[in-house]
Amino acid sequence: MNQKVLLNSKEVNIILNRLACQLIEKHLDFSDTVLIGIQPRGTFLAERLKELLEKEYHIPNVSLGYLDITFFRDDFRRTNKPLEANKTQIDFLVEDKKVIFIDDVLYTGRSIRAALTAIQSFGRPSGIELLTLIDRRFSRDLPIQPDYRGRQVDAINGEKVKVCWAEQDGEDGVYLVTN
Repeated sequence: MNQKVLLNSKEVNIILNRLACQLIEKHLDFSDTVLIGIQPRGTFLAERLKELLEKEYHIPNVSLGYLDITFFRDDFRRTNKPLEANKTQIDFLVEDKKVIFIDDVLYTGRSIRAALTAIQSFGRPSGIELLTLIDRRFSRDLPIQPDYRGRQVDAINGEKVKVCWAEQDGEDGVYLVTN
């Protein structure tokens, strides 16, 4: 198994700041905007963005929730291993709010399609946007595109994109993994 570094820690930090600035350009004070991290790996990116917005860019009270999509996926019964659901934590209304889904890698689009279905249980947002750290643009099964992307990656079928977060993996970095 070979890994190629796509983004090192410094580059991840630069991209996070750029994404935070793009969000501020469009949403200003976030009074009508909520961030929703897609469980499990989108939560790390969502937490980092919330922290940047509040501490570095002085946006107060950014609402952040976590959405589990496990049983909303169209492929959840197609695996032999038992699925482990994560916890959905959304302690605010999404009714008439602008929702920003946040995930680490956009691959086939199936996770986002599941998130679109799952969020309806919490109200009807006025709009939904998608922010992703990595966009694997040639791998889409569904017509879903990010509104905000950190980096576009062209990976062929046998390659995987691995995102590491310091909170879980001990380092920040993005790797292209080949078998």
